[in-house]
Amino acid sequence: MGDEKVKNEAMEIMGLFQVLPRLVVFDLDYTLWPFYCECRSKREMPSMYPHAKGILNALKDKGVDMAIASRSPSRDIAETFIDKLGIKSMFVAQEIFSSWSHKTEHFKKIQQKTCVPYESMLFFDDENRNIESVSKMGVTSILVNDGVNLGAFRQGLTQFSQGPSSSKKDKRK
Repeated sequence: MGDEKVKNEAMEIMGLFQVLPRLVVFDLDYTLWPFYCECRSKREMPSMYPHAKGILNALKDKGVDMAIASRSPSRDIAETFIDKLGIKSMFVAQEIFSSWSHKTEHFKKIQQKTCVPYESMLFFDDENRNIESVSKMGVTSILVNDGVNLGAFRQGLTQFSQGPSSSKKDKRK
């Protein structure tokens, strides 16, 4: 499925919900792209998961802000790849740093920069420990197994629309 087709389907999915998140936050490694940055060279041309760019474009067109929360130890490579993929301008905040905090520090910085309450955020990540810790902050958090895709996107918006109390109990699906 091409980027434009994914974007259109993501727009249709968003149209099903009366309330959308004010901010959607993405992890990078194994969420937006299928690799760890530290295992790659800046000279390479990265690629994203098949649905990722279409979803980012749909959120942008709908006026939903986006941010990055990544625990990558190679910030320089991550930033180079974000630039090469042409998605840098899509993000209102980029918190990319190595941490033992399971992304809670990333979210504190994102919240300070954006002033968006945690309850108004939706987060996608491939590590359950990050999902659990960020959920405790009040963020609707979705575990992705093979990168962000339309199914995970729909699940995230569904859980977000049900409010913070319901998003915690269905996390491990």
